[in-house]
Amino acid sequence: MWPFNRRAKRAAGPGAEGVAPRRPNVGALRREQRTLLTVREEKLRDLGGLLLELYRRGSFREDLLSEGCAELVGIDARLVEIDDLLHADRNAPRCSCAAPTSALTAVGCSTPRRAARTP
Repeated sequence: MWPFNRRAKRAAGPGAEGVAPRRPNVGALRREQRTLLTVREEKLRDLGGLLLELYRRGSFREDLLSEGCAELVGIDARLVEIDDLLHADRNAPRCSCAAPTSALTAVGCSTPRRAARTP
């Protein structure tokens, strides 16, 4: 048996499935979050400009708009994942739209939050 073949044996061993995945680096997640927020703002601005130009020219191309919207929804989904990873230990209240809520309203849809009961 070759002595340097331990890694292959370890990967095939019974304990390999029980290893929990490591949490990503917080700094890398925050950098990705900042980058995605910047890209999201640019894409949202571009999508609004595209809609205005389509209206101005009198031609409506649903495929272009749906492609831009799909990109924005994908970016929003990744931002929610990053937010969940960054704040996994904190149990922040969530709205029915799955957005984190501030003190009085949901951040995403501005739905008023119910007043907390006092004991």
